[in-house]
Amino acid sequence: MRSDHFGYEVVELLPDVIEEGVLYVSLEYLTSVHRCCCGCGERVVTPIGPTDWSVTFHGDTVSLHPSIGNWGLACSSHYVLRRGRVEWAGKWSRDRIEAGRRAEFVAKERLYDRTSAEPESLHTPPLARLRWWIRLLKRAGNRRAPGS
Repeated sequence: MRSDHFGYEVVELLPDVIEEGVLYVSLEYLTSVHRCCCGCGERVVTPIGPTDWSVTFHGDTVSLHPSIGNWGLACSSHYVLRRGRVEWAGKWSRDRIEAGRRAEFVAKERLYDRTSAEPESLHTPPLARLRWWIRLLKRAGNRRAPGS
C-alpha cells in the first residue's frame, strides 16, 4: 500500500523485519532503511554521511535529505521524506540519473581523497554532535508513530 506518512525508530542494528511506514535509523552505523513508499514492498537502504543522506530530527518527526530515487527498483519511485510526510517527486530521465550519479562519485572522491596532513579538528565536531544526538534520542525514547 502506498504511504504518505511515516514514523521513525532509532535502532542500533537494523531489524530483520522492516515495517511499512517506518524509517529505521541506526546512528551507530550511519544507515537508515525503510520499505519503498510506493507500496512495492522493496527495502530501501540509505547510508548517512556527508556525501550520502542526512537525517534531521524534529522531535516527533524526522526528515531524510536529499530525495530518494529508487532508480534500480522496478517501481522507479522518487520521493522526499520530510517531517513525517512523503512528498512525491517527478521521474528523472536516464541522462539526469547518470549526471546525479557522476556528481555523487565526484563528491565522494573529493571527500575521501584527503591527505593525512589535514587537521583532525575538521572531523571532530560532527562526531561530537552525533554522540550528543545519540544520547538525547536514547533518553527521549526511540519510537515515533506516523502522524503523532
